[in-house]
Amino acid sequence: MVAKKKKAKSKRKPNPEFMKPMEISEELAVIVGSRPLPRTQVVKKLWEYIKKHKLQDTKNRRNINADESLKAVFGGKKTVSMFEMTKLVNKHLG
Repeated sequence: MVAKKKKAKSKRKPNPEFMKPMEISEELAVIVGSRPLPRTQVVKKLWEYIKKHKLQDTKNRRNINADESLKAVFGGKKTVSMFEMTKLVNKHLG
């Protein structure tokens, strides 16, 4: 039997597009601040805000119940899923 050589797993490299600082809309700036941030940091700060203000739905944890600041970001929607949230937040990054 011939022993197969194992390939060394290369560490996953983050996509540079996700790390690039992006301009933030006025509506989103109320929550995450106005200076340019990478998309990853925007999402992180958004979750910090959601948890701090207890906006995650207690029955269905995948949903976020928007307060007035988040409604502006979510296009006026009162409740969005966490998957929909990402899509709506992308509209506020440029």
